[in-house]
Amino acid sequence: MNTNSFLAFDIGASSGRAILGTIKNEKVELTEIHRFTNQMTRLHGNYFWNIYSLFDELKLGLKKCISEYKIQPDTIGIDTWGVDYSLISGDKKLIGLPFAYRDHRTDNSINEFFKLLSKKETYFLTGIQFLQFNTLFQLFSSVEENFSGLKIAANLLFTPDTLNFLFTGKMKNEYTIASTSQLLKPGLPLWEQKLFDVAGIPKKLMGEIIQPGTTIGNLLPEVSEETGSSQVPCVAVASHDTASAIVSVPADGDNWAFLSSGTWSLLGIESPVPLVSDKSLEMNFTNEGGVEGTTRFLKNIMGMWLIQECKRIWDNENVLSWQEIVDLSDTEEPFKSLINPDDPSFLNPGNMPKAIQDFCKQTGQIVPGSKGEIARCIYDSLVLKYKFTLKQIESITGRKIEKLHIIGGGAHNKVMNQLTANAIGIPVLAGPTEATAIGNIMMQAKAAGVVESLNEIRKVVKNSFDVIEYYPSPKLDWEKAYSKFEKLN
Repeated sequence: MNTNSFLAFDIGASSGRAILGTIKNEKVELTEIHRFTNQMTRLHGNYFWNIYSLFDELKLGLKKCISEYKIQPDTIGIDTWGVDYSLISGDKKLIGLPFAYRDHRTDNSINEFFKLLSKKETYFLTGIQFLQFNTLFQLFSSVEENFSGLKIAANLLFTPDTLNFLFTGKMKNEYTIASTSQLLKPGLPLWEQKLFDVAGIPKKLMGEIIQPGTTIGNLLPEVSEETGSSQVPCVAVASHDTASAIVSVPADGDNWAFLSSGTWSLLGIESPVPLVSDKSLEMNFTNEGGVEGTTRFLKNIMGMWLIQECKRIWDNENVLSWQEIVDLSDTEEPFKSLINPDDPSFLNPGNMPKAIQDFCKQTGQIVPGSKGEIARCIYDSLVLKYKFTLKQIESITGRKIEKLHIIGGGAHNKVMNQLTANAIGIPVLAGPTEATAIGNIMMQAKAAGVVESLNEIRKVVKNSFDVIEYYPSPKLDWEKAYSKFEKLN
């Protein structure tokens, strides 16, 4: 292999970064070029994303890559969280700031939509887990509220598609990010017309769907001038961050599951086909698009958002490091209090510690008081939710999961990794932590012809990054705790 350099922009709900991937001799090396914060903006009672600020940060990352690191990347690629979107006018201008998925305007949208189309029919048309912030329900709420922006919009672009458009001037909908919307047919890059008709959403908004690994176009001259870049091509990678993360899972065989651990915990399997059935509906699993025709059959779990929001509140009194929070939790009595991480009260409560205390009080449990008790409650509840979800996957597929790959930022948390292995009773393999950026980079490499397949990508990842193994060492009564936890779901 020759040396190739690809610049990945990976943006999550709380932070973003520009990471350069250099591929040589069937290995990839990462260099962090730029890191920045991302947060919702509250305006007149609604929550939005500052898409213009994000674009400026990406341009700064590209400029730093060229001016400070003296590297002109071969291509760039962008991945972000799912479901959120921007509206574009007929003269190709953004119509205001995009809503953030935690905005409360969709609190009742699911139930209102089911008055028009049943839950079962909606699920069988899409195969997507019901979450109040899915694009379908966001758009339906805009229709119901007579939102003026929807009336003047000519196109809809999901968040990474929007940023690709700002870089290139080209409007395309990438498949993996579109699949999070609950507007596609299961496992297919096709919009489901009936949903548009029922919800009153203009179908004209939805554009061409392209597959991950497609080159969109070169950077606009104004972007090149501002950043000092050449006419760098922009590649549509697996633009949903979870899809990019799954690309980089260093897995062998078939009987493995993945946990992409960050603000959200995405727990599931890679399937050759969508798994849409009465049982998957009952258990509320999702079928999202992957690369090379695969399906990400998974459950969205409320992840590290719970502890992130607690830390935000606690930092007003006394700033604690992440490790200090873990250490405080490790000294507390296990299973004293448990929550269902996916209870709607935790979506965006404003004061997460109080929301957790209220949940415990309402369910007749001991109310955690200290920071350590609340953190322990969160960690115990998350790993028990992982156990609960893996059992559901096994019941749907009829196959035993033999190991769990934890990727993403959560793979850093050694205490959580060991707790997870203890809870689920199978080996846990942690790493790589920069899974999303790696998957982004490797899909750019595939577009450039440096690698040819998903299997080849995973071989490069295995060559490049260490994986830490955790084996079950259950010193606690996890089954008793699990019985308690089941009653909360």
